[in-house]
Amino acid sequence: MASTATLGLAAIAEGQSPPTGCVTAREPFASAGLPAFADLVVGGHDISAVTMTKRAECLVETGMIGPRLLAATHDALERADAEVRPGYDPRTAHLQDGQEPESQQAVAERLAADIASFQERHELARVVVVDLSSTEPPVDPVPEHDDVDALLGALADPARAVLPASSVSAYAAILAGAAYAAFTPSAGMNLPALTRLARDRGIPVAGQDGKTGQTWLRTVLAPAFAARGLKVLSWAGTNLLGGGDGATLADPDAVRSKLASKNRGLTALTGSDTTPLHIDNVPDLGDTKVAWDHVHVEGFLGSRLTLQTTWSAHDSMLAAPLVLDLARLLALAHAAGISGPVPELGFFFKDPWGSDVHDAAEQARAVEEWVLGASAQVGR
Repeated sequence: MASTATLGLAAIAEGQSPPTGCVTAREPFASAGLPAFADLVVGGHDISAVTMTKRAECLVETGMIGPRLLAATHDALERADAEVRPGYDPRTAHLQDGQEPESQQAVAERLAADIASFQERHELARVVVVDLSSTEPPVDPVPEHDDVDALLGALADPARAVLPASSVSAYAAILAGAAYAAFTPSAGMNLPALTRLARDRGIPVAGQDGKTGQTWLRTVLAPAFAARGLKVLSWAGTNLLGGGDGATLADPDAVRSKLASKNRGLTALTGSDTTPLHIDNVPDLGDTKVAWDHVHVEGFLGSRLTLQTTWSAHDSMLAAPLVLDLARLLALAHAAGISGPVPELGFFFKDPWGSDVHDAAEQARAVEEWVLGASAQVGR
């Protein structure tokens, strides 16, 4: 996903491709004073040694990206690769050449220093951190997750790992003063102590879990049934996907996070507790995702009707433009002095922070109104 977003950004900025699929390319966003695509600079953290350039070459081999676009953006990918620094992998954090164990506070400070250095080298007005890492299992809550002082004390202890890796990265964003978006269902910033810390330090945050395909379509259709006075009896779904996501979600612990975020909105919109959903790893599909839904509805005089939908797309192509949108919108939020969760950005997420609205049309109206207000705030 990071490779697709980086390549796509370069293609748009250099005039090789229009920004089709980017919400912020249309009005009222286009006139709201958002950072231009050409003004965005890409860097990051990763625990993998495979470069974005190499991943993009693999995407060309699968037919997802045309060779012409790879050639046109090759230099931009290499520049971005040069800005990638080692991330935090808790599986190996205490196994480095016999060194003393590193506390999670020290890890976060190292990651934050990378962000600050990146901002300084490129003379950037601000940085937005977007979590695109692999899905983690759900977090078992501990008391430190609720109290800022207790959390900061625990993070300084090298013998403890009180936060999952995604939350260490979120804490690093806070230390660096960077806005933050959680595009995965991993815990990230979604712990009370971290959310409070971000708000106290004037940092806007948004999440959680990008709403890109099947879930977006569900939140378009489900309100339509309600508007017609029809009762959804059940809404069953299946996801087939390969690639890195498929392999990650084959883990029964990791998939629990994804299933929870994908189903929460649908349950709220339909009022039905019969929404079974399965995610299956089909390696030969690669980055292509196939999503199937079967909707069973009660109509007039107890009649029954069914709707079946099939959604097939390159998953990264659905997600990448939204990543660029979030970078631009959170930069605006930061400039406007907004802090803590930005509920109006719930349009982009399956499980929006600070909002219980899941209706896609209602969310679209809210973010359009918000961007006008935030833009006016910056212009004062």
